[in-house]
Amino acid sequence: MRGAVIHAPGDVRFETLDDPKILHPTDAIIRTAVTCVCGSDLWPYRGAEPIGDPHPMGHEYVGFVEEVGSEVTSVRPGQFVVGSFATSDNTCANCRNGFPSNCLHREFMSTCQAEYVRIPHAQGTLVATDGVPDEKFWPGLLAVSDVLGTGWWAADAAEVGPGSTAVVVGDGAVGLCGVIAAKERGAERIIAMSRHESRQNLALAFGATDVVTERGEEGVARIKELTGGIGADSVLECVGTAEAMRQALHAARPGGSVGFVGVPHDVAVDGQELFFSHVGLRGGPAPVRRYLPDLIDRVLAGRIDPGKVFDLTLPLERVAEGYRAMDERRAIKALLTP
Repeated sequence: MRGAVIHAPGDVRFETLDDPKILHPTDAIIRTAVTCVCGSDLWPYRGAEPIGDPHPMGHEYVGFVEEVGSEVTSVRPGQFVVGSFATSDNTCANCRNGFPSNCLHREFMSTCQAEYVRIPHAQGTLVATDGVPDEKFWPGLLAVSDVLGTGWWAADAAEVGPGSTAVVVGDGAVGLCGVIAAKERGAERIIAMSRHESRQNLALAFGATDVVTERGEEGVARIKELTGGIGADSVLECVGTAEAMRQALHAARPGGSVGFVGVPHDVAVDGQELFFSHVGLRGGPAPVRRYLPDLIDRVLAGRIDPGKVFDLTLPLERVAEGYRAMDERRAIKALLTP
């Protein structure tokens, strides 16, 4: 088969790779329907994370089951499935407590920008749809496997509820999906922080009521102005930088909550400041598997369309172009078709 391999910062190649095989009785092999480039893939691409030896890339996927191990009974060959970027057995204590992304047997997917993918712990990780969905739903279902599930977790962790005011820090795919999540969870006011017109327009289409273009302390001041000087009930931090975290913590009202889902890079939280702010802080890798059945239903019912975050579609063989477009902010998210 063929797939994406990163060799060095700025150097992603489409190469011939070994076909995946069943290594454990809990594995499954899927044929990729669509995959994509994630914003978090840009960290190593930009040199912000070590790469080491050349290795495959990608952690978002939907596809058709080709083969299953002897212990996999929840899915069968031919079915269309959606999974999560973090595998889970869905039976351990952490899974039962609602955190499958911290499964005791967790593995992070990292080979999904390819024609075929081995899925560990397939029994707990994969969810089959009822029949093969129309291809128009495939981008939305792909979003469910990570960016929508992660945006949903940001809203959940930030305790977005009916009638609340939510602020979304970050206008990438996760932030935009966070707007969808806040809307679906009943937020009355959703303030999207964005400097890019195309992303602002999509945020408004997804349910944002206000757009703030300022950043840093100016951005916080604008949020305070919009909330009567108090701050927001809920803030979704969907970037992972120190500036974004400061902005999120300062934009929340006393007693408000911040859900942080951007992978932290050089982020440090002042414990003294957090203590006296009364702001709650929760985040981490999204427990996507917990949300899969619900989010799949919402997409297939046409209630939400997170697939709109894919504003560039390329054949998988042009994966390097997808990385470049996202790195240069010419695209929000690149969809890849085998």
